[in-house]
Amino acid sequence: MSKVLILEDEESIRSFIVINLKRNGFDVIEAADGNEALDRYNSIPDIDIALLDVMVPGMDGFEVCRKIRETNERIGIIFLTAKVQEQDKVYALSVGADDHISKPFSPTELIARIQSLLRRVNVYRENSAKVSFTSGPFTLDLISKQFKKNGQLIELTPTEFSLIQYFLEKENTPLSRDLLLDHVWGKEYMGDPKIVDVNIRRLRQKIENNPSEPIFLQTVWGHGYKWKGEGQ
Repeated sequence: MSKVLILEDEESIRSFIVINLKRNGFDVIEAADGNEALDRYNSIPDIDIALLDVMVPGMDGFEVCRKIRETNERIGIIFLTAKVQEQDKVYALSVGADDHISKPFSPTELIARIQSLLRRVNVYRENSAKVSFTSGPFTLDLISKQFKKNGQLIELTPTEFSLIQYFLEKENTPLSRDLLLDHVWGKEYMGDPKIVDVNIRRLRQKIENNPSEPIFLQTVWGHGYKWKGEGQ
């Protein structure tokens, strides 16, 4: 049974989410403030997904996300927020979230987003027929789930890992945003397609010597992105 941590200070909203998660077979861990959420996370090591509201008492959702990502790149993180400003969505992803859902949302959308992310989390943890990729200074080991540049480990979230794996599988092939969405987030994904661009920027911060002038994860104008393992 997959475990989901829910951080939401409004009891009525939290109860609504908990009921729907339990109906769909999830084991739910509840928290009403940021400090409680971090305590629950630290005491339960096998949480699969964290649903984090932003505006909560004490430590806000962004800080909770940062704290979790300091020790765990494998957990899936979704933000629940009433904020609709573009900068808030981008910031949520930049601190390590995999997705975001704006309130109000339907139970169907919430469960679909969780299941989509859970598939990426599970793929990240499972073995694959091909056990490794090598491209330029990079190696991707699908058994240990390690991605390295010149032998130096680079920590990746489940979404970032899925993106890198797909790019390495399709090295030197331009991949459109729609194709990346379908492959990584799933055809049923109903969120903002710009989530692809934000994750690309986040990956470049981790892998490029100069993220503003990428040589490995390149933009192909009018087509999308491609992986060029040997650089330019």
